[in-house]
Amino acid sequence: MTEPQSDKSTHTGGCQCGAVRYRIAGALEYPHLCHCRMCQKAAGNYFMPLGFAPGKTLTITRGERGWFQSSDPVRRGFCRDCGTPLFFDTLQSDGMAVTLGSLDDPAAFPPVSQDGIETRVPFHASLGSLPGQTVNRDDLPGGLESIASTNRQHPDHDTAVWPVEGKP
Repeated sequence: MTEPQSDKSTHTGGCQCGAVRYRIAGALEYPHLCHCRMCQKAAGNYFMPLGFAPGKTLTITRGERGWFQSSDPVRRGFCRDCGTPLFFDTLQSDGMAVTLGSLDDPAAFPPVSQDGIETRVPFHASLGSLPGQTVNRDDLPGGLESIASTNRQHPDHDTAVWPVEGKP
């Protein structure tokens, strides 16, 4: 029997400023959205998307994580420079979860479940029906170009959502 391609691949990610980078050998397990209040607070968002890197498949390739002990059995890793949430570490587990949004390809692991639904925000189900629009920052002097020309995100990974002439 052949292994799925995702099991043979390598996935990379990191923080917004590039101070912390990581690599995962193989696939993440159980990509999911956690709606618990701790994850909402840690993400500063309605939920935290997480996937589990089993065993020693996760390697830090640059920088040093900061840690916040959010409860006795759990600590959360983040970039000390830019504050990006990166890791969820259940101390007695063999492996560590990563925030799916910190992956260079966040679409690589679509969520398969939602946890903590008892504290999910009541309007979550209707979010997909909201009208959408492309990024438009005409409210800023110089619009999108003013953001592109002063973008401080690290060039290890492309996080721009607009074409940026002459930028990596």
